[in-house]
Amino acid sequence: MSHFLTRAVYATALAAMLSLPAAATTSTWQIDPNHSSAQFAVRHLGLSTVRGAFTKVNGTIQFDDKDITKSSVDVTIDAASVDTRVDGRDKDLRSDHFFEVEKYPTLTFKSTKVEQVEVGKLKVTGDLTIHGVTKQVVLDVEGPTAAVKDPWGNQRAAASATTKINRQDFGVKWNAKMDNGGWVLGDDVAITIDVEMVQKGAPKSGN
Repeated sequence: MSHFLTRAVYATALAAMLSLPAAATTSTWQIDPNHSSAQFAVRHLGLSTVRGAFTKVNGTIQFDDKDITKSSVDVTIDAASVDTRVDGRDKDLRSDHFFEVEKYPTLTFKSTKVEQVEVGKLKVTGDLTIHGVTKQVVLDVEGPTAAVKDPWGNQRAAASATTKINRQDFGVKWNAKMDNGGWVLGDDVAITIDVEMVQKGAPKSGN
C-alpha cells in the first residue's frame, strides 16, 4: 500500500509540473539614459582626434540567456543632444552641414542578428540610420555584465559596443580642403556606445 501511495504522489507531482508553462528565458531591459551615452571620435586636420558624445540615448534590449540569437537591440539617439564641449561646433553639427537635426531628429540602431563570440563578447549586426540614411553595421560588444540589484529593487547590467563607420556613407559630407591638399575632417568615425540597462523590479505590495 505504501509503494502504491508513493507512486501516486510522484505521478501527481509530475502531472502538475507538466501542466506549468515553460519558464521564460527572454528578459526585457530598458536603457537608462542618465547612465548611458554614444561617443564618437574623428580626426581633425589630420593631426588630432576630436571627441564628442550624444547624451540622450534610449532603447530596449531583449536578452535571451538560453539562446543568444533570439536577443535583440533597439536604440534611439537624440541627434540634438550632440555635445563636443564647444557651443559653436555643436551648433554647426546640428546644422545642415552635418546632422540636420530639425529634419532628422534621431539616430537609430536596430539589430538583425546577435551572435556569441566568446564568454562576455557578442557581435551584433544591425541597421544604423544617420541623417536619414540606413546602412548595415556590426557592433563588437563587451558584456552584458552580470546583473546587480540596485537600492530600489531593480536589476541592472551594462554593456559597451564599438564600431567604425565612414560618415560619407550616411550623407554627412561637409569638409574643407587645406593648402597642403588634406582635409579639415577625417571621414572615418569611431563610435563607442556605453549603456546601463535596467529591469524594473516587481511593484511592492501595499500591505
